[in-house]
Amino acid sequence: MRTLPLALFLLALPLSAQGKPAPKAKPKAAPAPAVEPTPAPVATPAPAPKPKPRVKLETSYGPVVLELEPELAPATVANFLRYVQEGHYAGTIFHRVIPGFMVQGGGLKEDLSEKPAHLPVPNEAPATFKAGLKNVPGTVAMARQDDPQSATAQFYINTNTNTSLDHRASTAQDYGYCVFGRVVEGMEAVLKIEKVTTVWRRGMQNIPEYPVRIKSAEILPEK
Repeated sequence: MRTLPLALFLLALPLSAQGKPAPKAKPKAAPAPAVEPTPAPVATPAPAPKPKPRVKLETSYGPVVLELEPELAPATVANFLRYVQEGHYAGTIFHRVIPGFMVQGGGLKEDLSEKPAHLPVPNEAPATFKAGLKNVPGTVAMARQDDPQSATAQFYINTNTNTSLDHRASTAQDYGYCVFGRVVEGMEAVLKIEKVTTVWRRGMQNIPEYPVRIKSAEILPEK
């Protein structure tokens, strides 16, 4: 039997059995650059609210501290602080005291003569009432005559809820009385003043029998 050459035998093998070069390995792709995470925005802290001015009244019955509302009643607060800085209230009295209603002072001396005052301040009652300042126990408001625009230096502190003094309309009768602050310390002194005996004097009623003095008024340092 004739033997086929080895080369022919190899050619007769299926192609799959023949040796072939191994495929070249594909080069590895370069890693993508790492993306830094976006830092979360830092919240800007809200500005601290500006402290409200406080005024301490030294009275015959003890200190009374008022906290004022310059944002809601700017003209009225500026007017009141002006009188405080000028020393106007020192030596005045609470000259009108009505139990279950209010105590009023800041304009008359012990002999019931009136201290000179500046021109009237605009009545901000419509705006302050809308902002929520009302004649309720412990609030302080400007006293005035029948003319809604006649308030100067005198003020009163409510000892009851006096809705009749709040703004209701733009008429003279219903214009209201401007609330511009509140008692934050010393309400017990106010209630003692409210209980003093009152008399008629010089044609005026509800005058305390013995003077209820405002010895001094000062603006307190901001806390």
